[in-house]
Amino acid sequence: MTATTRRQVRGALAATLAGLALAVAGCSAPQEAPRKTPDPVTQGPTIAPDKAAAPVPVVPTVWPLTGVAGEPAARPSLAAKIENTAVARPQSGLEQADVVWETIVEFDVSRFIAVFHSQVPAEIGPIRSVRPMDPVIVAPMHGLFAFSGGQQGIVDLVANSGVQMISHDRGAPGMYRTRDRAAPHNVYGTPETFWAQADGSHQAPPPEQFTFARSADQATAVVAGTPASTLSFRLSPASSPTWTWDAASGTWQRSEGSTPATARSGARLSAVNVVSITADHPNSGFGAQGGAPVPTYSLIGSGDGVAATGGKTVPVRWQKESQDAPMRLFTLDGAPADLAPGNTWVEMVPRPTGTLTIG
Repeated sequence: MTATTRRQVRGALAATLAGLALAVAGCSAPQEAPRKTPDPVTQGPTIAPDKAAAPVPVVPTVWPLTGVAGEPAARPSLAAKIENTAVARPQSGLEQADVVWETIVEFDVSRFIAVFHSQVPAEIGPIRSVRPMDPVIVAPMHGLFAFSGGQQGIVDLVANSGVQMISHDRGAPGMYRTRDRAAPHNVYGTPETFWAQADGSHQAPPPEQFTFARSADQATAVVAGTPASTLSFRLSPASSPTWTWDAASGTWQRSEGSTPATARSGARLSAVNVVSITADHPNSGFGAQGGAPVPTYSLIGSGDGVAATGGKTVPVRWQKESQDAPMRLFTLDGAPADLAPGNTWVEMVPRPTGTLTIG
């Protein structure tokens, strides 16, 4: 092979290799641009609720001094000092009181503090004078207090308790003397007229005093108490009230000794709850006729008691933190002792001379 021929062969071979390179390059896939990684997306799971939210419990509105369901009237409480001697009975209006406190005053005599709010009697009485234990009982209600009069020092205690005084001696409207009874057992009053005198600082309904269950069968004595048929008190040599359970009416019925107690209307005096409060009964430092000591009760602190509801009784501890604080009742293990909805009578048992016998 000549040199010319060899150069021609090499040229052809180079051209062939170049063509193959171009063919291979033309057949290979085009190079793609780098892909951008998408931002992560976070989404919580969608879970359908199994049930709706629990409904808000409906708490019924109740009268504050009785726990009975209803719409309380926009008026203050009205307390009244009511006599309880033989010549004063039968009294007017007691059967419509929300709460009645029975206290022992001088000469071993019993007197009531009757408190009205949910009912409006046409007339109440006989109304008598104030005593040193009254302010600590009526102050927590911050309402009206009707009485016939009293020693100036005791009246001053009442004036400083925050209640509005309605006094016969000061000529309060709505208080008068009747002709069918002799003085001083004949002062009576008209509650509607008393309420009409409430000033701007004494318009509000009273706060709850004792605590109440929603129904009678949930009262503490009913749930945890011991069956009883009679509550026999000896508050003093001159005062021995008895309460007898009456299942038909669902109330405790009152007797003065063995004599059934009635109101002037003829209604039997009765209570859904009877509360016994045992407390010291010291001399107040005030004197009565002939220098006889006027006692009071030591009610700021705590002490023993008994709550009777639904034909059962349960021992309780009472507690009162200050004059303005309501008295609270607790079981011996410290739980609240709830009363049944309805009216309440409170028997103030002097310690150590007074007694309660449960039968």
